Amino acid sequence: MSEVCWMSAVELLSAYKKGKLSPVEVVKTLLARIDEINPKINAFVTRTNEMALSAAKESENAFQKGKPRPLEGVPIAIKDNVFTKGIRTTFGSKLYEKFVPDRDAILVERLKNAGAVILGKTNLPEFGLVGITDNLVFGKTVNPWNLNRTPGGSSGGAAAAVAAGLCPVAHGNDGGGSIRIPSSFCGVFGLKPSYGRVPTYPHLPGWETLNHEGSLSRTVEDNALMLDVMAGPSLYDQNSLPQYPGKFQKDMKGDIKGLRVAFSSDLGGGFPVDSQVLEICRKAALSFKELGCTVEEIKPGWMNMEPDFLVTLLSETLTAHENELDKFKEIVFPPYIPFIEFASAYNNRDVIRVQFNRYKFYEQASQVFEKYDLMLTPTLATAAFEAGDMGPLGPEKVNGQDSSPSSWVCFTYPFNFTGQPAASVPCGFNSEGLPVGLQIVGRRLDEALVLRASAAFEKAHPWRDRKPPIVSA
Repeated sequence: MSEVCWMSAVELLSAYKKGKLSPVEVVKTLLARIDEINPKINAFVTRTNEMALSAAKESENAFQKGKPRPLEGVPIAIKDNVFTKGIRTTFGSKLYEKFVPDRDAILVERLKNAGAVILGKTNLPEFGLVGITDNLVFGKTVNPWNLNRTPGGSSGGAAAAVAAGLCPVAHGNDGGGSIRIPSSFCGVFGLKPSYGRVPTYPHLPGWETLNHEGSLSRTVEDNALMLDVMAGPSLYDQNSLPQYPGKFQKDMKGDIKGLRVAFSSDLGGGFPVDSQVLEICRKAALSFKELGCTVEEIKPGWMNMEPDFLVTLLSETLTAHENELDKFKEIVFPPYIPFIEFASAYNNRDVIRVQFNRYKFYEQASQVFEKYDLMLTPTLATAAFEAGDMGPLGPEKVNGQDSSPSSWVCFTYPFNFTGQPAASVPCGFNSEGLPVGLQIVGRRLDEALVLRASAAFEKAHPWRDRKPPIVSA
């Protein structure tokens, strides 16, 4: 039954409908695989075996009655910073080590109502603040492609679980690259939908204007299927978007002939990019010509939003915990301590200036997307780096040049400010056998085109058959 662990959600649904597989046997197989593999990578931090088997039995009954729901019997994972009723939700923080919500987040409620089977919660850095996955509650998660490397973050547990065949799809969220970073490092597909496409409620304070809810998967179609279930307006989220008029799973199909595509190796910040990563991504971008697109390499010269990104996430985190700051400092993930002190120096003008710069930056981005349908970039400036204990939070150097804690994610966080849909597709491997991701960015509200372009690339350059060494480790 090992092939079950590598089946997509769409394939599982087809097998269920034909009576070739049952949700119960699939869930049992995956739970056994988690028992075997998870101790090596630490992707799942809270298991829900009994709840999963109970839900799988309900799904089995639904198929027997001929009334399956859209995700009936599909095993999924939920990131440990999203409310799950009756399931411990720690946010990777000692402050919430014993917190058990009394209600589900809207997206979890929708996934359950669609028949999805939750296998458990996946690891993240404390409050999802950095691009690695480590915390004082559960420890670090490592990359299935190399157990000495990080899977990225903050949805690192989700990416590692999908990459290692522990579940076909996993929920993730993205405030500065937290879906795309681990997708790139772990060789899976991840989509950050448009801001507000998936409601965020309830949630802890923080990431108010940057967070996007989405998912990670081994195939593009699975991601579209998840989005069809999670997306839609909610009274409880004033930023939630109106209902998408079509179906993402349907609208992602078709060719991309005639699209105007821009490739950029430098959005304007002048940050270093690893030469192998850049070569692999440029080759992948140029391959869009074979799919019928026109491809031009551009240097947009956009303003550097790194200072604005740091001001936003640090000031929001500090303010969110201002009433318990002394306690927070005592039990916080140690690498965060300098950032807490740094954030204390911000003033109101620094925070307001971010809003002014966001407006200018969106104008610059819009000028590019007025001419081009899609923008392609490397997802990250580097492949996965060392997963040490308590860090590092990023590589010290990229392509021989000094790297700051956020410069290596220079391609991801700009599109959290614009709210545009952006995906990371696996596009190759470096000389160490580590995955590299290509970022595909679309106009605001146009997830369907990003998914269609990703699916076209997936068909031309399939990635599913290559599995990480952890499979045979």
